[in-house]
Amino acid sequence: MSKHTFLRLVRAIARFVLHVIARIEIIGSIDHQTGGFIITGNHIGRLEAFLAIILANRDDIVLILAEKYKKYAIWRYIARKVDGIWINRFDADFGALRAVLKRLEQGEVLAVAPEGTRSPTESLLPGQRGAAYLAAKSNLPIIPIGIVGTEDRIVKQRLKRFQRLDITIRVGAPYFLPPMPRANRDAWLQEQTDEIMCQIAALLPPSHRGVYAGYPRLLSLLAERGSPFAEDAALGLAAPQ
Repeated sequence: MSKHTFLRLVRAIARFVLHVIARIEIIGSIDHQTGGFIITGNHIGRLEAFLAIILANRDDIVLILAEKYKKYAIWRYIARKVDGIWINRFDADFGALRAVLKRLEQGEVLAVAPEGTRSPTESLLPGQRGAAYLAAKSNLPIIPIGIVGTEDRIVKQRLKRFQRLDITIRVGAPYFLPPMPRANRDAWLQEQTDEIMCQIAALLPPSHRGVYAGYPRLLSLLAERGSPFAEDAALGLAAPQ
């Protein structure tokens, strides 16, 4: 079975399972986006891997797998079938980044959680710099998404009671990072990582914004676009009617 056939099979199974266990609302779309691009989103639950495969709806999606799963035969099998890339999330794994970059330059699509791990607080953790590095080096558009309703805690509680999940995915507008400078790259990468995380935070309710809740850049984005969340209305950040 080829990679594309396997991905289509996984996508079909994921759609069926998610239809049974969840009501999914997608606000916005990436269907119009062609060529390579990078999806960046928050990470609060295991279901998001399947949501990314469905949302991208592409057979040339780059799947990144954490090294900790390499000890499991099923994940090694999946990695082989989808031509996945193993990555050490907490070190500068330049070998993996180069492999991802090569695939992006060939026009493939990457879905990544810049935090590098599921958030135990169910809100945003500090972002890692890998996503900013890949976006700047590839010069590809970034599409931010914000997901609520996939929290592992909530998934377990509701499925145990045979209750369907309520999942909302907000898709933001594509944007580009500026070219990477030759000097002060660490500071620049941190600044762009904060930009990526604030773009995600702007698509999340205040309870999910975590460490980025008070960032000036986030407040600027909300002021420019308006917020769809009632909690922001008191701050004068409500979306225009």
